[in-house]
Amino acid sequence: MITEKLAHFIHYTGYRDFPSEVVKQAKLCFLDFLGVSIAGSRTRSGQVMRSTISSRGSSTVIGGPKTSALEACLINGVSAHSLDLDDGHRLAQLHPGACVIPAALSLAESVGVSGIELLEALILGYQVAISLGMMVNPSHRNRGFHSTGTCGTFGAAAAASKVLNLSEEEIINCLGLAGTQAAGLLESNHSGSMAKHLHPGRAAHSGVFSALLAQKGFTGAPSILEGREGFLKAMCQVDTQQSEWGTILDSHYHIMGVYFKNYPVCRHLHSALDATFYLLRKYKINPHDVVELEVKTYQVAAEHQDYIPQSSEAIRQSLPVALALALSQGHLDPHGLYTNSEVLSLASKVSVKCNSEFEALYPGKRPSRVIINTNKGSFKHTVYLPRGEPEKPFSWDDLLSKFQRLNPKFDEDTLGIIKKMDSYRARDLMNILLN
Repeated sequence: MITEKLAHFIHYTGYRDFPSEVVKQAKLCFLDFLGVSIAGSRTRSGQVMRSTISSRGSSTVIGGPKTSALEACLINGVSAHSLDLDDGHRLAQLHPGACVIPAALSLAESVGVSGIELLEALILGYQVAISLGMMVNPSHRNRGFHSTGTCGTFGAAAAASKVLNLSEEEIINCLGLAGTQAAGLLESNHSGSMAKHLHPGRAAHSGVFSALLAQKGFTGAPSILEGREGFLKAMCQVDTQQSEWGTILDSHYHIMGVYFKNYPVCRHLHSALDATFYLLRKYKINPHDVVELEVKTYQVAAEHQDYIPQSSEAIRQSLPVALALALSQGHLDPHGLYTNSEVLSLASKVSVKCNSEFEALYPGKRPSRVIINTNKGSFKHTVYLPRGEPEKPFSWDDLLSKFQRLNPKFDEDTLGIIKKMDSYRARDLMNILLN
């Protein structure tokens, strides 16, 4: 049974099993999550979520007062995703950090566990969410599901189970409860609504809620993944062979395949943006000289063609407008995504087409070729993977710089304790970082 195998893995895998590079990567993920979430807490989504706080507790709400673990993980999950700057995994097609870390962190503070136990839960949560995402996609995405909300729920449940030190039977119940709550539709993403931000928040909340219920004896379906009416059959249309699951789960630690984002827009836009910024800087192109900007890319990226987005959330899904902002601003300000006559005029000069050669490379690559035609000449550049992928990784200094761009008041010495977070209790770590 797949669900039982998963519970066994969560229960018996621990910090002692993790190579040093896996622990180091987990700390990078935590640094990135924290920086993005602090900035995200200032968005309208984050502010609205904080206005719903109704209880007191010992779990940190980033940008707000402490509250219960259930409220904190929900609100922090929304803040982590609201700027579209959180980490992701290209093969799993989801954002694990915004689901897993809020779940692990809220409970870690609530029950008073160590930084080591927090890291342990974080790594296992990433492993479960990413493994499941890799197993079910692309069929899951093609059915309209947002894997961050669905597969992320299982990852959050795994992390929460580990923090609470649940028994193997309790973990099975936790996964069963989480799986029946797994949700998130891409219509929310592509309509340009704030509902997209809710997906990781709800995933974190469902994971924590399921773990707390399971701890008290509340039961869930022991075959929630592989059952005749379970997650894999109902939502994914994939083969439920246990051997395939085992290969994906046990092959290596998938947190090593996580990417970090440089731009506050959908990841499918990033390779075209990298190519565009390369051309702008190398050839010092004046936006007023641009006659046409051509993009050749893979199908999923090419579908992001909203030329008149009506909200900042919609802009984050618009390749033409993101490129127009890149041309006019020379950068992308996460709190300054807007349209005006100049931006819309530039966007109208952008043409986006699917390229069969690039489509064949997806999802292993996410290629884009940008050709900028100006009244002074034509310039082109191709990017096969955007910066931040494991093949083109961000270092600690890169992520520290990103953190400080988003949150200038934080100093390097304070953030440096994340490198030593296994020496702190989770609660003390957050008090030092945020107070």
